[in-house]
Amino acid sequence: MPKRILQGTVVSDKNEQTVTVLVERRFKHPLMQKTVRKSKKYRAHDPENRFKVGDVVRIRECAPISKTKRWEVVVSEA
Repeated sequence: MPKRILQGTVVSDKNEQTVTVLVERRFKHPLMQKTVRKSKKYRAHDPENRFKVGDVVRIRECAPISKTKRWEVVVSEA
């Protein structure tokens, strides 16, 4: 089964080897036909602490690393 890849912005890097990534998605409301923005935060594994707040990164699904981490950072979009 393919792993999902999402793109988002790092909003927190305070934890060791972990970044919090805010992923925003846009879709049309089925009834009102208005564009709706929804966002969700994911905690992702960053083993070298490379990424800082404001970086745009891609994250990929992986096996559970801790209680809350099920994603890993793949590459940075500079």
